[in-house]
Amino acid sequence: MPDAAAIPPSAPRRPHVLAMHGVTWVDHWHWLRDQNDPATMEYLQAENAHTDAFLEPLKPLQEAIYDEIRGRIKEDDNTVPEKEGDFYYYVRYEEGGQYPIYCRKQGSEDGPETVLLDVNQLAEGHDYTRVGAFENSPDHRLVAYGVDFDGSEQFTIHVLDLETGETLPDTIPNTYYSLEWGNPPAADTLYYSVLDEHHRPVSIYRHTLGNDPADDELVYHEEDPRFFVGAGKSNSGRFIYIVAGGNNMAEWRFLDADDPNGVPSLIEPRHTDFEYDVVDHGDRFFIRHNGNNAKDFMLSTAPVTASGWNNWTEFMAHEPGRPLLGIDAYREHLVVACRHDGLPQVMVMRLGDEDVHYISGVEEDDFAMSPRGGREFDTNSLRFGFTSMKTPAAVYDYNMDTRERMLRKQQEIPSGYDGEHYETRRVWATARDGTPVPISLLMQSGTAIDGTAPLYLYGYGSYGLTMEANFSISALSLVNRGFIYAIAHIRGGMEMGWDWYENGKLLNKRNTFNDYIDCAEHLIAEGYSSAGRIAAVGGSAGGMLMGAVVNERPDLFGCVVAHVPFVDVLNTMLDDTLPLTTMEYNEWGNPNDAEYYHYMRTYSPYDNVRAQDYPPMFVTGGISDPRVTYWEPAKWVAKLRSLRTNDNPLLLKIHMDSGHAGASGRFERIREIAEEYAFVLSAFGMGDGSTSSP
Repeated sequence: MPDAAAIPPSAPRRPHVLAMHGVTWVDHWHWLRDQNDPATMEYLQAENAHTDAFLEPLKPLQEAIYDEIRGRIKEDDNTVPEKEGDFYYYVRYEEGGQYPIYCRKQGSEDGPETVLLDVNQLAEGHDYTRVGAFENSPDHRLVAYGVDFDGSEQFTIHVLDLETGETLPDTIPNTYYSLEWGNPPAADTLYYSVLDEHHRPVSIYRHTLGNDPADDELVYHEEDPRFFVGAGKSNSGRFIYIVAGGNNMAEWRFLDADDPNGVPSLIEPRHTDFEYDVVDHGDRFFIRHNGNNAKDFMLSTAPVTASGWNNWTEFMAHEPGRPLLGIDAYREHLVVACRHDGLPQVMVMRLGDEDVHYISGVEEDDFAMSPRGGREFDTNSLRFGFTSMKTPAAVYDYNMDTRERMLRKQQEIPSGYDGEHYETRRVWATARDGTPVPISLLMQSGTAIDGTAPLYLYGYGSYGLTMEANFSISALSLVNRGFIYAIAHIRGGMEMGWDWYENGKLLNKRNTFNDYIDCAEHLIAEGYSSAGRIAAVGGSAGGMLMGAVVNERPDLFGCVVAHVPFVDVLNTMLDDTLPLTTMEYNEWGNPNDAEYYHYMRTYSPYDNVRAQDYPPMFVTGGISDPRVTYWEPAKWVAKLRSLRTNDNPLLLKIHMDSGHAGASGRFERIREIAEEYAFVLSAFGMGDGSTSSP
């Protein structure tokens, strides 16, 4: 008899009737939302067993890919130290270690090392360990950090005494990512964010060391469920900022970091579709904002003592098509991250005479570059990163006065790497509405452009996030086997500016899916691949993209990989008890409004599964995921199994010890990638694992 695990599971139908806006429908797998129902866990375990059984024959290939990717990691590596006062802080890894070790040196980068926190030791006895915030106190005697042991993104704060090595009794549970120290004489205070019963960070509290956290002072509480709250310290160190952020809305407050009883002052009240962020410089704020119809943002200044809109003065005009993405202020310079023609730029302005220049010297036509805000305000040195799909990541220190740069670190590939054996291209597809859409490509030099190459097409296209053309040590394992690795910079991201984002959200969301399909068809027409030879890959909101495009054009794809996919769009957006629902009304729409409901119904992947052939599919989820609940991929796969008209591999893997980000250990994460790649290769008949490594 065949192994039971080799037989695909079948989730029973339990009709659940829903009705809204004149539409009645039956959700047969609604019951999978109940994690306490034994049948739910039995089904998930059966799916995991089926996936394991399918992948078992591919174990040799998985191990080969794992060894390749791990061989490209310098295991005993470290970050470039960041100077703060007399100390240099950095993170390093040890050979064989899964997790980072937080360290510092005093006096110089060559001084003796002090280990602050070894996460490998912290992780002992846990399947999942992630340190979120990690902040040293202004006097460098203490460190506060948040740790999550199950992937739920619910952190517990601990405080270390660096002189004694002891953990203080100040333990604060149920926190989110924000964690900041006050300044002397308030150097024994901590500001942190707290989650509500819906897993939303809605409150900022102030803790004084030695006090019972149950008695901590509430500094700010957010009543509007569309907003999350965070806290951070300004680059100058002068202020604690408290930010209420919604989708395309923001509201900032500030208080003196040295005041143990400080009360937040409002900068400018929130307005619909009005975003701004702030850095302080002396007696004024620099404010990046999209007011006055500055869609791609402009810069204004305002006095710290009178910071409302009526006192904002234009400092840098809006330039359509050159989105301003972020700002950092230093004693004598302002640094602006921006984009032009879809590529990143770093602008440096000398304050006083407003002399402007851009960091230059880039010789590639597709790359990623970004400033990295440091720990010091009184400096003329800017650190920035540079990489491309064929250039390992580099870190530079840049003198903003002399314009000289010094290479501080180049990513090492221990197993060997020669970029001359690879080629990158930036090509443009024409979407069906005539919009040019950029695509980044990586391939081996000399790859035949005759339609025979398999192609891995990654897409995201949501939240205004830019998918950069970064170097990937894992992608080489596909490219060395003849794949072309592609990133489709579709609408919904911010690659080409704010309009690019607006034209891929709300009632324009279908542009995101159309762009991806049109990119695939362009790559086929130009000979980069052929129909049925494309692996469609995306995660989270990119997983929704996968669900939408495979419903629309299953013929284009040889396989689909959807990680933690947001696919049950209507049911999720109708449930305002979920963490992200209300905050994301401005991204997807509020389905309580009939117009948005009917539009979302046209593309929601779960609601549009139909009786047709589907390509091989590999779907993942996380049991502790607070962003995309496990039941979205589970329900989707159950419905696909019920309705599809062929028997191609359909795999669901629910990680029982992690959340949205997958495995926490760096080597376990490589195993997850190796599993995915082995599936992709097997779908294309390349399961023998042969490579053509240059």
